[in-house]
Amino acid sequence: MAIKPMALKRGDTVGIVTLGSPLSRETIDERVAYLEAMGLNVVLGQYVYDENGFLAGTDKQRADDLMNMFSNDDVKLILPARGGVGVAGILPYLDYRFIRYHPKIVSGYSDVTALLNAIAQLSGVITLHSLLLIDFQPSTPSYNFEQFFEAASSVQVPRPLLNPEGTPLQGKVKGIASGPIVGGNLTSFTGTLGTPFEVDTRGKIVLLEEVHEPINTVYRYFEQLKLAGKFRDCNGILMGQCTNCQEAYGKSYDAFIDEFIVPLGKPLITNLASGHGKYKMAIPIGAYTTMNAYEATITLLEPAVGY
Repeated sequence: MAIKPMALKRGDTVGIVTLGSPLSRETIDERVAYLEAMGLNVVLGQYVYDENGFLAGTDKQRADDLMNMFSNDDVKLILPARGGVGVAGILPYLDYRFIRYHPKIVSGYSDVTALLNAIAQLSGVITLHSLLLIDFQPSTPSYNFEQFFEAASSVQVPRPLLNPEGTPLQGKVKGIASGPIVGGNLTSFTGTLGTPFEVDTRGKIVLLEEVHEPINTVYRYFEQLKLAGKFRDCNGILMGQCTNCQEAYGKSYDAFIDEFIVPLGKPLITNLASGHGKYKMAIPIGAYTTMNAYEATITLLEPAVGY
């Protein structure tokens, strides 16, 4: 069983770090005020406002901010301000053994995918493919907050992972598969190949989603994962949406799934509201899960948090 951080409750402290690209001071402060209005306390990393071109501080500074949050006994949840390029650069500077013995809820998506999987794989701690600080604002759908706080606070299992009403999950390749969920953003997942942080998909359920990429580029990343054997020994595949992805050479995202993913023969559920889209399902990375592609259901068999 995976290691579970402590469940989040009202009045707990949230640590804010900027691990990739910078975010304006004004935006950070607005989101922090929103968190505090929700009944949470906030502590900011030393370099949270830093800007170094397309990065927020050096790799070591951003990594130190993150490790300081793991060292702070008051912090129960670590929220990166945003994704953006650069998150992978902090991975060599993290102490995964320390994280294992000082687990916290870590949430995010996009480039934070690399961090979520590194912690789950090297520390054995469940992480959340869910909200970033930038999502804490009035225009965020209530579904996203409901998903996030249920995942971060509830120990109830089995628990279904549900899309928002009116957006059904779709079972594309029939079958039932179980295993821990790994993955997230396709580009970030692919970027771990050939590194010490390459994601082990053997016996796992692989989650993929993407944003702002033409379908031929989506195919390129997918084919790289396929050639690297990432689908050969996985147990099943969950496909999130491809948000603002353009057709290429007459091929749509749905056609890509039908022509290149369905033939793999793995149990396949598509249309997850996950990652960059308007609606964001909270998916625990590293948590043992069953997917039933006959009925298009996904069921968590262990919680993301504990007491």
